[in-house]
Amino acid sequence: MDDLLPGMLDLARDGGDTLTRQLTDQLRDLIIRGRLAPGQRLPSSRQLAQSLDVSRNTVSFAIEQLAAEGYLSLSAGRRPMVAAGLSLDRRRISPQGNRAASARLSLSAWAGSLHRASWPPVHDGRPRPFQPGLADEREFPHDVWSRCLRRAARNAPLRRDRPINHPPLQEALLGHLVVHRGIKAKASQILILPTAQSGLTLAANVLLERGDHAWIESPGYGGANVALHAAGAVVSAMPLDAQGMAISSPRDAPRLIFVTPSHQYPTGRLMPIGRRLELLRFAETTGACIIEDDYDGEFHYEARPVAALQGLAASPRVFYLGTFSKATYADIRFGYLVVPEALIDVFEIAQRHMGMLTSITMQDALAEFIGAGAYLGHIRRMTRLYKGRRDRMLQALAAEAGDRLSIEVPAGGMQLLARCQTNDRQLSARLLEAGVVSRPLSNMLYHRTGEQGLFLGFAAWNEKEIDQAARILGRIVR
Repeated sequence: MDDLLPGMLDLARDGGDTLTRQLTDQLRDLIIRGRLAPGQRLPSSRQLAQSLDVSRNTVSFAIEQLAAEGYLSLSAGRRPMVAAGLSLDRRRISPQGNRAASARLSLSAWAGSLHRASWPPVHDGRPRPFQPGLADEREFPHDVWSRCLRRAARNAPLRRDRPINHPPLQEALLGHLVVHRGIKAKASQILILPTAQSGLTLAANVLLERGDHAWIESPGYGGANVALHAAGAVVSAMPLDAQGMAISSPRDAPRLIFVTPSHQYPTGRLMPIGRRLELLRFAETTGACIIEDDYDGEFHYEARPVAALQGLAASPRVFYLGTFSKATYADIRFGYLVVPEALIDVFEIAQRHMGMLTSITMQDALAEFIGAGAYLGHIRRMTRLYKGRRDRMLQALAAEAGDRLSIEVPAGGMQLLARCQTNDRQLSARLLEAGVVSRPLSNMLYHRTGEQGLFLGFAAWNEKEIDQAARILGRIVR
């Protein structure tokens, strides 16, 4: 072995790694592969250094490192020995072996179903018309936001008390929600979360036991469907009528109901006051909780915004979910959840346990952005702009697609639903090839129906972009 070992080692003098690192790694690899067997003695450090033409310190450091890791045994006056009793898998694992091993890994039923899920929709590359759910970041007051961020960053070392939900942001956001969305709450009831989807996941995990029944709208938001299923709920798809979710009296009462009453996702329908009160009474009667997703409730075009469901009654059963990404732009992805006062403590503990924490510096910047009036000013300006874009899109689609599409005109929001008579998944795929992004309605349906349509966003696109994309859509639809 004294003669053979140096020939098993190949140290690069001009390599990126030090000689000590190379020697350590190569000796370790020889032991793992079984070329140096347990109980086998190595040359002395002096002999090995001479054979490899390296310093004795280089060899000594490598041997001491491997001894510390348990690969070698050292004893005074004796040469290093490969540790006895090592039980190592000496098979060389090929990439094919790795793939085969991965295939044998046991996954949860939820994880195993992910490849079949139609949510979230993913489009590679830059955003393109008519991709839904996007604000126009070109119109965002980036200079104002940058100043808020810089001040927040400078103030960061001065903050000693760091609660996970920043009180200045809770206060600023509450002031906005009370006036403009009719929310009834205290600032401490607002949890600041990485995304609105994480708020949905948090609420589902806190409120649901595995096997509990939950309702979602159909067609509806795919993120709610996956969050409730992941929490172990038995999810029922509730069809819509002209007023939104059709409320029935099932044999198995729901533990949780997810709704989008301000602009139903994806139809854009506004749930009228009568249906809202009916839903609240149903929840009280059955003991159900309601998650109200007000994802783009800031934008109303035909009348004053309708107050949120959460503010209609002093109910401890309504959880109000919102996001900053729609009213600002996609990089400000913070979401927030208004929880009943009695549940603040348990929700904050669950928030910590699930790691749903956000940067205090970013929260501080948002607090200033809202408190200084920049947030409301931006919403008001974008409401005017988005209304014009909605109207332009309606005109362009009518001119290019004519009677091939039936459009539900939304009273607000950032996207619309255009129903069609052809296979919407095939149509959406053809549009994507031509550079136009849409979402097929059939991917958002959770009950059996023959409805077909395209979900199209207008908020992020200017008039020229809308006209160009409408011409492509019209040509393909025709």
